[in-house]
Amino acid sequence: MMQIRRSNQRGSAAFDWLRSKHTFSFGDYYDQTQMGFSALRVINDDEVIPEAGFPTHGHRDMEIISYVLEGEIAHKDSEGNVTRLPPGEFQLMSAGSGIRHSEFNPSASKKLHFLQIWIQPNVVGQKPSYQQKDFGQTQGLTLVISPDSANGSLHVKQDANVYQLILSPQSCTQLSTKITRHYYIHNIEGPLIIKGNDGKWETLQAGDGVKIESLNELSFNAKDEPVKALVFDLP
Repeated sequence: MMQIRRSNQRGSAAFDWLRSKHTFSFGDYYDQTQMGFSALRVINDDEVIPEAGFPTHGHRDMEIISYVLEGEIAHKDSEGNVTRLPPGEFQLMSAGSGIRHSEFNPSASKKLHFLQIWIQPNVVGQKPSYQQKDFGQTQGLTLVISPDSANGSLHVKQDANVYQLILSPQSCTQLSTKITRHYYIHNIEGPLIIKGNDGKWETLQAGDGVKIESLNELSFNAKDEPVKALVFDLP
């Protein structure tokens, strides 16, 4: 089963400093059919104007992933982490028993464009933690987040794996899946062509996503343009 959610079907929010697209219900956007998928609760596609951002606010018992597409995030939190997150790096903040943080666009001229992703944890009330890493631009599927820090990936408090997918034009790769697991793909760049074991081909454009269940293999293909996407393997 593949259920595609096109970019223009997402919810939206607009303020004088922020433009946001919501894959799932968030804030003032509510759709009872889009409350998340398995442990994946939020994918927000945010654009922040120069010298603006999210003021200090709190989270609890949520695994929060940030991935910058353009610009840079200035991050500061109540655990003492003060960092910059440039394009291509992954940040994972485990809110645990409670953390406060701010996210700011420090540039005086360039917008900040990033994805903020929330995964519900399978344990609660633990000490907050912060991780950040650049996994490079390796072709194919790169494991960036996992429950056991496999292959140097960031540790998430959930039985979930997240892959960075990068394909050059005219290339392909495969992911072995399990019919008991749930998979979600969020396409970032370029037309991504996917095929499940049912033999059906589908094309995702930038901003499109797809819920996948009951498949035991996925094929990913790029044609004439490079592709970048995130692939979620969920319980």
